[in-house]
Formats: sequence, C-alpha cells, structure tokens
Amino acid sequence: MNAADKEQTVQKMFSSIARYYDLNNTLLSFGIHYRWKRQMVAMAGLRHGDSVLDVGAGTADLAILAAEKVGKTGRIIASDLNESMLQIGKCKLARISAALGMAAPPTECILANAESLPFEDQSVDVVLTGFCMRNVAHLDKALSEIFRVLKPTGRFACLEFSTPEYKFLRKLYDFYSYRFLPAIGTYVAKDRTGVYQYLTDSIRMFPNQKAFSERIQKAGFKQVSYVNKTGGIVAIHIATKGNQVRKRLP
Repeated sequence: MNAADKEQTVQKMFSSIARYYDLNNTLLSFGIHYRWKRQMVAMAGLRHGDSVLDVGAGTADLAILAAEKVGKTGRIIASDLNESMLQIGKCKLARISAALGMAAPPTECILANAESLPFEDQSVDVVLTGFCMRNVAHLDKALSEIFRVLKPTGRFACLEFSTPEYKFLRKLYDFYSYRFLPAIGTYVAKDRTGVYQYLTDSIRMFPNQKAFSERIQKAGFKQVSYVNKTGGIVAIHIATKGNQVRKRLP
C-alpha cells in the first residue's frame, strides 16, 4: 500500500468509528489511557500563556488537558486530518471552555495533515501528540514539520504505543492485542472496515522506544528522552527544539 492509499484508508477507518472512539479507548485500555495522557501533559512542562498545538488531536483529550493548564493568556489548537473525529473534539473543547469560564484560553480546531502543518515557522511553544505518529504516512516528514513550527525554546511531547520491556508482558500483550482487542473494538463500534486489526498491526510496525527516539533526534531535536509506562506498552517521548532552558514566568 503506497502512502496516499494508506492515508485514505486510515481516514476512512477512523471516520467509521469516530463516535465510539472514546468509549472503545476506555474499554480496551481499562481506563488507563486517561492516566497516560495526564502524565504526558504533566511532563510537557506547560506554563500559563503557552501556545499549544495538539497534532493528530482526534477527539481532543490532550488539548482539553492542556487548556486546563495554560490559562486565559494561552492558546490551544487541535489539529487532525479526520473531520469526524475533530468535530467530536470541537464539542468537547467547547464544554471545557464553558466549564473554565473566564479562565479558559482561546481554542480552535483545524483540519490539517501532520505532514504539512498550516502554521508559521516558530509559532508555537509546545506540540503534543498522542497515538498519532504511527498513523502518518511519512514519519520523518511529520517530525520535521513539528520541529519547524516550534519556537526556538519549544518542547515536543509524544505519547505512543511501544514495545513492552519484559518478554512475558510482550507475550501477554500480543495475546490480548490479536485475540481480544480487534473483537471487542469491532463489536462495540459495529465496524466493518477492519480498523481495530489495523491498529494492532500498526503498533507492531512502529519503531520501538530507542528507534523512535533516534528518529526524533534525526529531525533536529535536542534532549531527547523517553519514559515507559505500564511496562513499556506505551512510552512518553520528550524533546526540545534547542538546548535552551525555557524561563519560568513569575
């Protein structure tokens, strides 16, 4: 499958499950995905006044968590290539903005490809992405775009499925992923596109923690590191655009 076909197929699959996406994430991860996302946003070092871009935002969970941290002087942008997912995210962001009231930052949802971001060079403080990078057609191109839009002291935080650290956990995870995950996901979402089998396969094909860190560094990032969560089922990758330390606001 070439890159264009992959992109079209992946978007068709995600459109088919958009309204069940949040429910299935919770069921299939036993609710742990919320903890992973909170931990990643905490590690991103967000400050009041930051402009934050959530790439591959989907239903905007990361954008919502960021909105709670940057305050009314900040800015939140949720971008995704899938309009069905983004519409759900837009509704969720509107609800959190109403809940935060006067403390809510400006938020916007933009239909955009991670490999061609419609933002100026050095225009955002932080880029977040969760469970997106393994779905892009050209990983290095997407990383290059993220690097481009970050300010010189910008920070990149990525949450992605990875390779479990221990052999017994890898075997258990493989059993769960290939036997239960596609069956449960397909049943709940009433899916006919095979998206949950694709998601399982995409996890196995994605670079492991070390290899992905090397790709991030190759894109130009500095201070690249990762932290395994839940035994390495997922990893949180953190990097900075430069060696500069971001000064804290008073």
